[in-house]
Amino acid sequence: MRTCTPEDTATRVRGRPAVILLVIAVLVAAGAAAWPGTSAALPAPSADPFYRYDKPLDGVKPGTVLRTRPVTYGYRGALAPVSSTQVLYRSTDQHGAPVAAVGTVLRSPVAGPAKLLSFHMAYDALGPQCDPSYTLTGAGVPGPLGTLEQGVMSGYLASGYDIVVPDYEGRDQEWTIGRQSAYAALDGVRAAQRVLQMPRSTPVGLLGYSGGSVPTQWGAEVAPDYAPELNVVGAAAGGLPVHLAHNLPYVSGSKSWAGVIPALVVAYQRTYGFDTGAFLSPRGKKIVRTVSSQCINTFAAQYPGLTNRDMVRAPYTSLLQVAPVVRAINDNIMGSAGAPETPVLLGVGQVDAVGDGLMVTGDVEGLAHKYCRSGTAVTYARYAGQAHGQAFIPFQAQAAQFLTDRFAGARPSSNCAVVGRGNSLAPVPVP
Repeated sequence: MRTCTPEDTATRVRGRPAVILLVIAVLVAAGAAAWPGTSAALPAPSADPFYRYDKPLDGVKPGTVLRTRPVTYGYRGALAPVSSTQVLYRSTDQHGAPVAAVGTVLRSPVAGPAKLLSFHMAYDALGPQCDPSYTLTGAGVPGPLGTLEQGVMSGYLASGYDIVVPDYEGRDQEWTIGRQSAYAALDGVRAAQRVLQMPRSTPVGLLGYSGGSVPTQWGAEVAPDYAPELNVVGAAAGGLPVHLAHNLPYVSGSKSWAGVIPALVVAYQRTYGFDTGAFLSPRGKKIVRTVSSQCINTFAAQYPGLTNRDMVRAPYTSLLQVAPVVRAINDNIMGSAGAPETPVLLGVGQVDAVGDGLMVTGDVEGLAHKYCRSGTAVTYARYAGQAHGQAFIPFQAQAAQFLTDRFAGARPSSNCAVVGRGNSLAPVPVP
């Protein structure tokens, strides 16, 4: 077998699965309004009692189904003829405590061998109106990327895959938090298998881009210890935020992505409970309050030119000088929970010397290199000339072929022989 460079891997994507998925994605994105039926109005998750579970969860096994209900599946009020079930299940938070999580189980209308895909949408939420369990019912506004993701999901459904879509950020929308996102994804698979009455041996794939890469990559890392009974056959993660200490200076002052800086402060404060008043500037406090209930399509480009320094007060000149922030970042460095035992695809764009405008290309290569050294079968793909949003399409095409091969039992491919060292993923010294 010929050894391919990462760039070759990015361009040699072809074949029927990728073409079918991308065609359906485009058709769904362009013609969703033509779907039959209209969505019944659902309350937002913050006002919906289905999402609340007040009984003790100690002693309840992860993945246990707590309640279910049938719901619609659609886009902005237009419905598709797909069987959709919401499931509330027991999961685990970042600190190891039991929590309730919600996922959406979509049953394929195509008969065939059982196969389950855990699809992780890049909903990047700070407000519950962004949750996939809500937007997939046809309510809310999923944003441009969410529209494309629903198209891709429809392609997998048409190809015979059952799908589970977890609200992996939890009830408090804790964005980019690694282990918690992974647990929600893996427990969502467990719950979906019970809803669909699938055997534990059912092959499972993990797929996600951008924010959705967090539960995908972390899920592949922690699965051997957290969910060893699951038959995870492959994980495809694209546009990965590998080491946020490297992303922060990269997006500082950015025209399109500077809004993620205050959003990350919100997510970390919710997860780790530190006092933001001890280090935020007056402007930083104001922006944090504003973004604390928004989706990424609202906040990402809302603050062009905002810098890391603008967010903090004296004597600080950077969030990376704030000890609790650095500890939180170090707790979420990808690759720190071990190496996946399943084959992985890691893809990222590149438009400048650093990355795709948001993600750091050298970090993704560094993660691939680390996995390769641990014996994981890795396909690393760099999409030259593609910005973060643009790289979604070639990544999904490559992921479709990658997952098709994994579910078919094909021998895993790897281009570890040509993957460079990439960037160091060492933790940042705590101030």
